[in-house]
Amino acid sequence: MTPAELSIAFFIQLFVIVAVARMVGWFCQRFLGQPQVVGEMIAGVLLGPSLLGLALPGLSALLFPAQSKPILFVIAQLGIGLYMFLVGLGFDRDHFRSNLGSAAAISLSGVAAPFVMAMGLAPWLLSEGLFAPRISKAEATLFLGACMAITAFPMLARIIHERGVSRSPLGTLSLSAGAIDDACAWAVLAVVLATLGAGAGVAIKAIGGALAFAAFMVLAGPRLFARFAPAVEARGGVDNGLLGAVLMLFLLSAFAMDSAGMHAVFGGFLLGTAMPRGRFVQEIRAKLEPVTTVLLVPVFFTYSGLNTKLDVMSDPALFVIAVAILGASISAKFGACWAAARLTGQDNRTALGIGALMNARGLMELIIINIGLQQGLIGVELFSILALMAVVTTFMASPLFELVYGRQARAAGQLGQLVDDAEPPTKVPATNR
Repeated sequence: MTPAELSIAFFIQLFVIVAVARMVGWFCQRFLGQPQVVGEMIAGVLLGPSLLGLALPGLSALLFPAQSKPILFVIAQLGIGLYMFLVGLGFDRDHFRSNLGSAAAISLSGVAAPFVMAMGLAPWLLSEGLFAPRISKAEATLFLGACMAITAFPMLARIIHERGVSRSPLGTLSLSAGAIDDACAWAVLAVVLATLGAGAGVAIKAIGGALAFAAFMVLAGPRLFARFAPAVEARGGVDNGLLGAVLMLFLLSAFAMDSAGMHAVFGGFLLGTAMPRGRFVQEIRAKLEPVTTVLLVPVFFTYSGLNTKLDVMSDPALFVIAVAILGASISAKFGACWAAARLTGQDNRTALGIGALMNARGLMELIIINIGLQQGLIGVELFSILALMAVVTTFMASPLFELVYGRQARAAGQLGQLVDDAEPPTKVPATNR
């Protein structure tokens, strides 16, 4: 295709993506009681070969020609990076510090159990040819373990704030544990990528670079960026100059993490956590959130959906594998986080609520499996199975949380009290509504 033809295709692609994402998201909110993000995840799958490509292959090929996929990929990375920057803006640093011990126990338990499950599943998947031939048993185990251990941190944040429990033990522990959980999963992924030919230097660079960047943002970032707060007051808001400075910092942070071998989302998230709170955050979010959540993030879901082929489930062997992975993922993550929460002194209802929240995979799962597909670790079949697992565990998070925690807390008159006592919840990206 010529550049002009790609330009025409790009604009009609964005129109279709936004239209379908909003319609499916509205349906899920209105009739299923699910956040907007769940509908957008489903919309991405519907626009791929699982529905549109199967029902109208000619239209699918016309809307999403192969030459346009690299463009969609870049837009998707920008969108998901900005989204995690917005999530970082709402992260409560004080809560994280005060709950670090218990959160680490819950997080490490929620990581260890899925890896144990992965040790049993990986040889089976290798024998079925679902990993690339060059992948060893150890590499397959690590990658599958990371996929099963990841937590949908943005989804978790949205449910917590939506339910008004951000200051409860459940809210603070879940948010803190989710952050540690995802960092561990990404470190493991970096090790896997390093063993695929580039050597140990890649893993050292990725993990060392990430730790150095995180240390800088935690120790120096808040003091360095504190000057943004008085600048907002002096200028009467965030003007274009200040917004440009923030966006440049985001782009540098995303570049730093991508160059180190991690992912742009970590650069965005860590930068967001280091930014000053108050009016600055409110105005930055007001300027960036609408375009990020309505236009850019759905592109990421669609790009993932274009690589998802749910018709592979028609193969009985793959269907059994999908059920096994889904069952192992849910039982390991939910069970381990519940048990760890109980052992660290939480009551049973709070522990069940933490397990329900930590079990969602969502966006972070899709990011990992997209990297696995791009790097040639997995094929379309396993990608599709893991994408289905991400959608199912995300879809079940809200109703499961309501079942094991919300109803009982409301019946006991505690959920309303938590909402009344809490500070006004920090708004998180609208994609998760």
